[in-house]
Amino acid sequence: MRRALGVEFPAALAGCRTCDTRRQARPRGQETTGRDCTTIQPVDAEGPVKNLPALPAAIAFRSLLLPVLLSANCASTSIVRTPPTLSAHPRLVATDQDWARLARERGADPLLDSLTGRIVEEARRTLHQTPVVYEKRGRRLLAVSRRAEQRILSLAFARRVTGESAFARRAEEELLTVARFPDWNPSHFLDVAEMTAAVALGYDWLYSELPPETRTELRRAIVEKGLLPGTEAGARWNRWWSAENNWNQVCFAGITLGALAIVDEEPATAERALSLARTNIQSGLRPYAPDGVFPEGPGYWSYGTTYQVLMIEALRTALGDDWGLSASEGFLESASVLVQITGPSGRPFNYADGGDHRSFEPALFWFARRPGMGGLVAGQRRLLSEAGAGNLSGDSLRFLPLAALWWGGTRDQAAPTLPAAWAGRGTTPLVVLRRGGGPTALFLAAKGGSASSNHAHMDAGSFVLELAGVRWAVDLGAQDYESLESQGVDLWNRAQGSQRWQVFRLSNRSHNTLVIDDQLQRVDGAARVVEVSDAPAPHAVLDLLPVYLGQAQRVRRRFDVSDRGVLVTDELSGLRPGADVRWAMVTRAAGSAGGSRALLRQDGHSLSVTLQTPSAGRLEVIAADPPPASHDAPNPGVSLVVSHLRASADGELRIVVALDLEQ
Repeated sequence: MRRALGVEFPAALAGCRTCDTRRQARPRGQETTGRDCTTIQPVDAEGPVKNLPALPAAIAFRSLLLPVLLSANCASTSIVRTPPTLSAHPRLVATDQDWARLARERGADPLLDSLTGRIVEEARRTLHQTPVVYEKRGRRLLAVSRRAEQRILSLAFARRVTGESAFARRAEEELLTVARFPDWNPSHFLDVAEMTAAVALGYDWLYSELPPETRTELRRAIVEKGLLPGTEAGARWNRWWSAENNWNQVCFAGITLGALAIVDEEPATAERALSLARTNIQSGLRPYAPDGVFPEGPGYWSYGTTYQVLMIEALRTALGDDWGLSASEGFLESASVLVQITGPSGRPFNYADGGDHRSFEPALFWFARRPGMGGLVAGQRRLLSEAGAGNLSGDSLRFLPLAALWWGGTRDQAAPTLPAAWAGRGTTPLVVLRRGGGPTALFLAAKGGSASSNHAHMDAGSFVLELAGVRWAVDLGAQDYESLESQGVDLWNRAQGSQRWQVFRLSNRSHNTLVIDDQLQRVDGAARVVEVSDAPAPHAVLDLLPVYLGQAQRVRRRFDVSDRGVLVTDELSGLRPGADVRWAMVTRAAGSAGGSRALLRQDGHSLSVTLQTPSAGRLEVIAADPPPASHDAPNPGVSLVVSHLRASADGELRIVVALDLEQ
């Protein structure tokens, strides 16, 4: 690997594209290009190049950033004479051409016009609200950052589409308010990242309308409260630099947007931020491999991916080059995965920390602009049409303006045809089985994977089930983090004996899977998908043994789609003779049980849960509320269909449960 201005380049890219030669090895700081190439400037892995002659700001920026922008790090004379072009403001995500395109498309698409109107009305309400205040909840300023972001984006958007100056003045008030905060809370750097992105977008989209003194103050805030703390080597809050999760994506996106917004006026600080981002952003992209299944669940897919798309698009619009990030393995495919794991109800399989509500996902519109991917937003358009632009929900609503800006090319695109049996690979392998079509179709999604993943639960083998428009088997999702942290729960320690696994919603005791002798699943194990097929009928098999090591010698779970529902078969061996194995399914349906059968009722439909094997087993329906411990969140209206079964003297047990819709 070679390093230039803080960015490492693979050896294969160390040659000069112009003269097709490779660089000669030289001492650090004295690298040169190959023959016929000029010597490049001295490099410093810790920061910007020092002791350079004074240059005008724009030229200095281009000279400093040139090696960062060119994937070959080529410094041939011809390329030096033609430095990369930095677009004028607005240059982040939406250019003047994009705003003009939005105006044209809005007139041709009533649904887009409705969405645009909704955003403008939201901005109009903001005109009469007081600016945000610096108020942390526990250790987080995140709610304030997000509220500011929603306001700034909607106000700047409204100014752009209506021409009304009142929106710009109110946005300026919000921008100056957060710029004057004492800090943006770097100890929880997500707060800084989101605030930096918000200020950068507001600064850029409204650049020509902001007074010079306001622009100066905003630039200073971006540098001092965003870029400098985010690029401070060794700072305890910057462990996200190499994190393989959403933190890496969100934080680097935030400082990238901040850097691109002010790079022509603050070249040294911005160059350092961009160099750092280019060097390390691949860590955050790595979890998408090989085919797009995001280990942190659909909720954090939405969070991390929305910011990743913001970063990619800002690089493209500002520099004309997204650094190849959109081509990262599995990244584009991840949007299709989200559609695959979404049920007919529009609710996703919410494994890990996430909710199962229908949510509007602006980032999907960016993916849908790619060739052949327009149908991915058919469900989003349907949600917008059914709910009305004023009744949307979801954690990403602060990004509604992005959906409008990325809308183009998605009208009249049919939803993709989904297979009867699908599997996704990666750290958290998934399976989806389907039967029929429309809102009443059968949908079963199940997962393997490990509790060691970021935001993961002990839920290997767990599943959700929809049938007749009802989600019968549910995942309770996450518990509010502050509610646990405020009680001293060591929530982020994923060790086997950690307090994290004493939280009801996080352990296998609250999921649709097995509990052996009241023990937890193993954090260091990872369940696998071993078979998935649509012939002769949709079915899938998971090997759960890795998460039950020490408790059994074989644990397999099989799902078979039947004419009326699903058959769930568990085969275990190597158990302790007489071991207690609890089978459970979590539901929000009203239920009653008698003998080997339970009947669930919801929304005018009924589902029978029948324990076919062992024949002597019994089912019961128990309330999940109140929860086991004082730190646990309440679960009103939630029950568990449970059966406690005993292993035979030879340590074997076979469990067969039929989940059938009552006619």
